[in-house]
Amino acid sequence: MEPEAIIRTVEARVHGRYLVRVPQTEGPWPALVSFHGYAEDASANMAALERIPHIDGWLLVAVQALHPFYTKHERVVASWMTRQDRELAISDNIRYVKTVVDAVRSEFTTSVPSTVFAGFSQGVAMAYRAAASVGAAGVVVLAGDVPPDVTQTLPDILIGRGRSDSWYTEARMAADLSRLRDMAPRVDTCVFDGGHEWTDEFATAVGVFLNRLLKP
Repeated sequence: MEPEAIIRTVEARVHGRYLVRVPQTEGPWPALVSFHGYAEDASANMAALERIPHIDGWLLVAVQALHPFYTKHERVVASWMTRQDRELAISDNIRYVKTVVDAVRSEFTTSVPSTVFAGFSQGVAMAYRAAASVGAAGVVVLAGDVPPDVTQTLPDILIGRGRSDSWYTEARMAADLSRLRDMAPRVDTCVFDGGHEWTDEFATAVGVFLNRLLKP
């Protein structure tokens, strides 16, 4: 019998990309930092953010995952992580998000206490992790659950779910709400007609949520 291969890991430096939409008004601006879903990219995420009503006064940041790949149609998309070396990937992603946030705050005039993290599908876990590790005024999540590694206190949260979503089901959402009861001061929900998708109804709910966060 031949000996089994020994698994080793090594830290490697890679470059990530993010998109920024700067308001036309004078800063400082609150920042909405967002994470796309599996097999999406930062541009798709930015397009979703721009659907939010009255978002013109926010600095929008769409962060692209570090693991790009091609679709069958040769389009470049990305994934946040797989089950392989999961703990290392979580650490890499958190460090990446902190670097992005620091870079944004260094380049643009932001109102630091008013940073909100958002995530769709696979990006939901990143939004929760970012809020737990970087700190935030709020969290907006759609079609994804709370990752088990997040146990810290969180800010106010908006959770969205489509009624016909077969992945983020009513039961998953109920479990999240039960868990978040002791982790966040307030959790709002938006259950809309639709599936695993970002809809205009959810975008409207996000606008209301963000506007409330800005009120003293």
